[in-house]
Amino acid sequence: MGEAGIGGLRRSWLDWLAHERRLAGNTRTAYEADFDDFTGFLTGHLGGTVDAAALAGLMPADIRAWLASRRARGVSAASNARALSAIRSFFRRMKQLGRLDNAAALSITPPKTPRRAPKPVSPEMALGIVDAPLEAGDGWQGLRDRAVLMLLYGAGLRISEALALTVADAPLGRALAVTGKGGKTRRVPVLPAIAEAVEAYRAACPFDERPDRALFLGARGGPLRPEIVQAEIRRLRGALGLPETVTPHALRHSFATHLLGGGADLRAIQELLGHASLSTTQVYTDVDAEALYRTYETARPAIARGGGKARKRA
Repeated sequence: MGEAGIGGLRRSWLDWLAHERRLAGNTRTAYEADFDDFTGFLTGHLGGTVDAAALAGLMPADIRAWLASRRARGVSAASNARALSAIRSFFRRMKQLGRLDNAAALSITPPKTPRRAPKPVSPEMALGIVDAPLEAGDGWQGLRDRAVLMLLYGAGLRISEALALTVADAPLGRALAVTGKGGKTRRVPVLPAIAEAVEAYRAACPFDERPDRALFLGARGGPLRPEIVQAEIRRLRGALGLPETVTPHALRHSFATHLLGGGADLRAIQELLGHASLSTTQVYTDVDAEALYRTYETARPAIARGGGKARKRA
């Protein structure tokens, strides 16, 4: 695999990734495999042992040949982009240490990865998801989960944004100020059904309120953690027979896609989602808007009336 000539450099780089960069174990394992794949290819490509001099003499065409060989093996563009990041990381570290320098290796740009279209759920499925926590009989925690899920689908919030709300934000009015990525604040309209769901949860929550306390709490009274919401979605997938593409973020995608299908302006959706660039929002135009429109007309008003099923708070 070429390690005989560059074993010391390889170990030095891997130690740096672990102890200074503190990369996650899975990432380090992937980087190590990518590097070994690279040097294994070069052994045959260059016809000899891969040493520091061989690496310093590589041309862009050599690295592109490696990427092409991976594509021929069916490796995805995303995996190739990660592999190239690993190799660039190695060469950057070697340059810092003064062990070898190859500007050509650092000049290679990652291959473009195809932009994945979001996988929204249908309006009927979304309404079934937001109603399901109550049917599990979990008391105030079921009311909490329903309120959170309604914020994801009915207001297009990210999990982090919903869980960053504090008691001072309640009761929710007709619009909610949300601080998203990059500290950018946007105002999001709040449907009455969402505000009512939040108030139902607050009324049932057994913990005392104070303005700076997290609005949504876990079972022991601490701030609700994202993994609890994610675990609830996994439970619902099993209970409702939903595909694995149904995630908390899929509800946010559904919010945008159903609005687009209902005729909303793309620029307005960008503002509602808090996207810095319109190009990020334009991915939703890849979804069949006409098919969504037919279901939107009947299903979307249901959440505006309070969800898929009428409920009264005791």
